[in-house]
Amino acid sequence: MLHTIVDIFLHLDRHLGEFVQAHGASTYGLLFAVIFMETGVVVTPFLPGDSLLFACGALAATGSLRLSALFLLLAGAAILGDNTNYAIGRVIGPRAFSGKTRFLKREHLLRTQAFYERHGGKTIFLARFVPIIRTFAPFVAGIGAMSYARFLAYSVAGAISWVGSCVLAGYAFGNIPVVKDNFSLVVIGIVAVSLLPIVIEYLRNRGHSPFSG
Repeated sequence: MLHTIVDIFLHLDRHLGEFVQAHGASTYGLLFAVIFMETGVVVTPFLPGDSLLFACGALAATGSLRLSALFLLLAGAAILGDNTNYAIGRVIGPRAFSGKTRFLKREHLLRTQAFYERHGGKTIFLARFVPIIRTFAPFVAGIGAMSYARFLAYSVAGAISWVGSCVLAGYAFGNIPVVKDNFSLVVIGIVAVSLLPIVIEYLRNRGHSPFSG
């Protein structure tokens, strides 16, 4: 099972292409569900985000998927996911940090809170480009009772920027031979670059951060 998951993750372009060939337009529903869950369900931060969007763009460049449909559908999924996560945070409230709420990793919440305290409201925008943080940021915003109008503005801007940049990057570069032949390395590179803000944040706060070890 683990080997299968890793293989799918590292070869998203191939597996997604095979799914498109087998299921056609149903692929859009799957993509919508994955992006919605990755951003809207606080217990699924492990789902692919940046790399999936990049792979979608690469397939759009071959004509397998429609670029405009991808952008509208996946930006909508990201916005809907954020808003769902925000609403869940409002309902659960501060007790999420107690460590007693099932399925919630307290260290992820604390890491996101620290990121939020450093960057303020624009965290909702910046978090779009950081795995794990983007899943927990709207949830933490809901817990902190960030005004919905302010949250929505950052959420929409972030979703459009994130989906647009990742899909267009895949569309422009995903089918270049060196990229296509080394897609697994590209995926690892995308993940590494997107995780840099977390690493930098950890190093800056090491020694006095609530999640330092």
